[in-house]
This record gives sequence, C-alpha cells and structure tokens, in this order.
Amino acid sequence: MPSKVSCLYILTVVCWASALWYLSISRPTSYTYVGHMSIPIRKTVKPHKNLTFTNIRTRTLNPHAFEYIINEPKKCESITPFLVILISTTHKEFDARQAIRETWGDESTFADVHILTVFLLGRNTDEVLNQMVDQESQIFHDIVVEDFIDSYHNLTLKTLMGMRWVATFCPKAQYVMKTDSDIFVNMDNLIYKLLKPTTKPRRRYFTGYVINGGPIRDMRSKWYMSRDLYPESKYPPFCSGTGYVFSADVAELIFKTSLHTRLLHLEDVYVGLCLHKLGIHPYQNSGFNHWKMAYSLCRYRRVITVHQIPPEEMHRIWNDMSSKKHLRC
Repeated sequence: MPSKVSCLYILTVVCWASALWYLSISRPTSYTYVGHMSIPIRKTVKPHKNLTFTNIRTRTLNPHAFEYIINEPKKCESITPFLVILISTTHKEFDARQAIRETWGDESTFADVHILTVFLLGRNTDEVLNQMVDQESQIFHDIVVEDFIDSYHNLTLKTLMGMRWVATFCPKAQYVMKTDSDIFVNMDNLIYKLLKPTTKPRRRYFTGYVINGGPIRDMRSKWYMSRDLYPESKYPPFCSGTGYVFSADVAELIFKTSLHTRLLHLEDVYVGLCLHKLGIHPYQNSGFNHWKMAYSLCRYRRVITVHQIPPEEMHRIWNDMSSKKHLRC
C-alpha cells in the first residue's frame, strides 16, 4: 500500500491540476486558435481616426505660429526690390540700427537698384523696451517683430521670421541678405561684384563664409550642442550667420522645410541643415569675413562683410570710404 506521504503528494498534484484547468477555461484569452496549431493572433486595435500614416508623415514639428506684433506688410507693394536686407538685432541696439540706416543700410544709396532694410526682433520681457521699439517703428517703418521671446537661443526663430516675411510680403524680390547689427557691409561689392543687377537672377542660390564643422560637446561653450539634440558627428556645410546671401526663392524653401525639421538653437547650423534637406549647396565666397578686421581703405574695398563693428566706427568707415572713392589702391 502506498504510504501516507505518497497519498498526500498525489492529492496535492491533483488539486493543482484542477485549479489550473479551472483557470484556463474561466479566463478570456487574447489568442485565437487555428486548427490543431496554437497560433497567437493579436487582437486588432482600431487606430484613432486622426492618427493615420499620412498625418504622421506630414505632422508639423515647428508650426511657427507666432503672430506679428509689429509688421510692415506693404513695404514691397510699390516696388520690386533687388535686395532685401534682414538684420538680426536686439531691443537695446538703437544706436546700431540708426548707424546702419545712415550708412550701408540706407535704402536710397543706389539710384538704379531698389534695396529694402528690415530689422528683425522678438518680444522683450521688458515692456518699456517693447514700447520704445514700437515708437521707433512708427518713425522708420523698417522693423518686424513676432511674438516669441527675444533671446540668443531664439535666434533661429528670428531668422525664420525673416524668411517667412520675405516669402509672404516680398516674394518678387530677387535676392536676400541676412546679417547682424554689428556687421559692416561693403554694398558696392555686394551689389555690383557679387549679385550683378544686369545679369539674369539666380535660383536656389546661397553664398557666404562656408563652414564645414561638427558639434561642440563642451557644455561651457557658447556653441554647445547636446548629443540628444544633434547626435551626428558632422554638420552639413553652413554659412556663418554673420552674413550670407541667397536668391529670394530660397526664403520660402527654407521656411517650409523648417516646419518639418527639428529646431536647433544655432541659427546658421540650422539653416545649413535645411539647405542640406533641399539639396542646395552653399557657395564659398572669401569676401564674407566673419571676424574683426582692422580698418584700412584698400583692405575694406576687397571684402563684403566685416564683423564686430560698433556704431561709431561704422560711421567713420562709411564716411572714409565714401569720400575716397576716387583714390586707387
């Protein structure tokens, strides 16, 4: 006869088997069985009606839905500009803006070429500064402001605002220049040697000081780029944000591309990324100098841009070059 221990063991096994059998027939299963083979087939979950594949592909990453606080929508109504100059500036830089208006950015400098100068700004956290810029705009009508915070990390938004403005309100312009408020521009070289008004306008054209580099991972750097934001080891070729020139058709192309391109705070790198997506390669032009350069008449006659020029120096350079056009180098 079996011992008491054996009987107890058999009874325990039978109880466990019975419990497992009961659970298997009482709980719903997520599998469907076909024939004699147990092939698990997942239940079909109906997708939400708005989450279609098409919607996912065309979903806008950066809608740039900022409203204009200050705008000049009629600036191009009466003329078709040869060149629109977009100048990134900040609220406190009134002296710099005024120096540009009175020197190389003067819209009446050339009788045979129409030029428009537009200063780009975001919204300041100081309402007094916002009011001062508003008053300045009412006098000069050359300022465009959108409703995003004006900061270094939003420089990309500022440039995209300029692209959007050209595409919307000045689409018949031939060329566009984007630059900063501490840049001196040799307009004679820019207009007559580079863009040449008498020649056929170019399309899909982009030029400046081309940089081939990669992200800086040092968090102490002004140009730090995290791996999460940009994991690649190289940037596409891009032009220094101190000054670059492009055909006006590129403004709309870059803006539309930006709507589906993850934002980067480094404005010039981001524009280069959009150009790469568009298959547009920026041309190197040695006339675009993105460093400070000591003034001499002959040296400045050879360049298009010079960086880090304060307002008072901008006046001196402009006056000297204007008064000595008859001199040879």
